[in-house]
Amino acid sequence: MIWLVRHAQPLIAPGVCYGALNVPADADATQQAARSLAQRLPSGARVLVSPLLRCQQLTQALQVLRPDVSVCTEARLAEMNFGSWEGQRWDALQSEALEAWTGNFWRHSVGGGECVADFMGRVAEVWDAAMAASIADVPQVWITHAGVIRAARLIASGQREVHAAADWPVAAPGYGQCWRYQAPSVWLQDAE
Repeated sequence: MIWLVRHAQPLIAPGVCYGALNVPADADATQQAARSLAQRLPSGARVLVSPLLRCQQLTQALQVLRPDVSVCTEARLAEMNFGSWEGQRWDALQSEALEAWTGNFWRHSVGGGECVADFMGRVAEVWDAAMAASIADVPQVWITHAGVIRAARLIASGQREVHAAADWPVAAPGYGQCWRYQAPSVWLQDAE
């Protein structure tokens, strides 16, 4: 089983692009998410964590409560890099820039940062390794971001390319929540 955990509420204004922007998460929300996760994680879980601060905070809080889990920072679990769009309000971006992305959703480097193809490719590498590990019955936990979780859900369904923005999933766990994946294709969405 793979646990896909989203970091707690980030300390940034709503409507601001913050993919690779290294913003912290709310401390109280992080502690609450760590307590909830610590109560439910199986023993011997292997935690892979995004290098971004909001995910590292949750992992550190979890380790205090569950010193039995092993932790490894995994750079490929970072959120998509939106380049020069990072820190800008979505509604302030030029319509031409947004149209350039949606017109070539798969290959356009957003704000000069990352393209969806590269983003999905790195998430797929971690997913494939996790599937091999889950065969060995090693519970794995990803402490990561909404975009990574959306990409993982697509990859799990066999979809490894997304050429239209309209095909990118909207659903994701709430801040501090998780989805669990049981091979071959069972998704469990936790309410906590």
